[in-house]
Amino acid sequence: MSSLQSNASVSRKPGVQPRRSSLLRLSGGALIALIALAALIAFVAVPRLSNDYWLSAILIPFLVLSLAGLGLNLVTGYAGQLSLGSAAFMSVGAYATYNLLVRAPALPLAVDLLLGGLITAAVGALFGLPSLRIKGFYLIVSTLAAQFLVEWIFTRVSWFSNNDGSGVLSAPALSAFGLKIATPAARYLLVLSVVAVVFVMAFSLVRSELGRRWMAVRDMDTAARVIGIPVGRTKLLAFALSSFVLGIAGALWAFAYLGTVEPHGFDLNLSFQVLFIIIIGGMGSIGGNFLGAAFIVLLPILLSHAAGALASVGIEAGQLQNLQKILFGTLIIVFLIKEPDGLARLVQTARNRLRDWPLRA
Repeated sequence: MSSLQSNASVSRKPGVQPRRSSLLRLSGGALIALIALAALIAFVAVPRLSNDYWLSAILIPFLVLSLAGLGLNLVTGYAGQLSLGSAAFMSVGAYATYNLLVRAPALPLAVDLLLGGLITAAVGALFGLPSLRIKGFYLIVSTLAAQFLVEWIFTRVSWFSNNDGSGVLSAPALSAFGLKIATPAARYLLVLSVVAVVFVMAFSLVRSELGRRWMAVRDMDTAARVIGIPVGRTKLLAFALSSFVLGIAGALWAFAYLGTVEPHGFDLNLSFQVLFIIIIGGMGSIGGNFLGAAFIVLLPILLSHAAGALASVGIEAGQLQNLQKILFGTLIIVFLIKEPDGLARLVQTARNRLRDWPLRA
């Protein structure tokens, strides 16, 4: 009894307070109700209340870029392997899924997306082989080579484009469970469903033994090797699973957003966008991918509206575009200096302050 009392007294000492997640403080029923409410809003209210512009130009790219950010975050934020070939792996997923839809029309759309992701995972593991010997800047260069090599292959080899000489392929008609996916609302629901499933799987994955191995390799691969972690296999699994998610994101980017499948739709600029998403949102954070994607998607729109107001003053359109790029880059640099851990850390800090606000006051 005395030992129990001493332990209790130690636990009540000032400054010795167990760290608990705010989600754990919610009861099971309250948490389920909160998740059900969020799902009801996303799956029912949003497609009914949003117009076609919001669905096609804002919400769909936001969700797809969040998924792409998740894919890069698995290999860079959790496993610590730098990569700049995200758009290349997205294009592999898009072309693989396109050929499955065209050459095997009997397969369901879910199977096509899954197989396209698996093909991309194999390609990602192949380009992840250099990570067994090199790291850091040199690994970035090797993944950057994948960006140009994959684009060159899809441009030169006509088989991947179904022998279409134009190089720009129209996305095939999509259907799931006998229902056509043709309207913006239907495409939004398709993307939202896939994103929800993949994020739930990733949430469980990063908290599994494999996720802990990734973080051990990220923090110090030599120490991870000493304690018995197979570093090489862990790195290749990170590249494979990251490419799997990026491949599914690429298929959704081509079919649900662009409406076309073409190599130039997955250029280096898209790779930088995905990289900015995890830097701004927060590396090693699941929720940070949504925050970073919202920043990337919404900030240019806000700058465009501000530019429209400035155009009435007499500033030329070309100057406005340059000012938008300068302001966008400046905001990213300032943000990285002030908060290098991303928006996820800012949100967590604000949540902790609100939670302790009565006590702090």
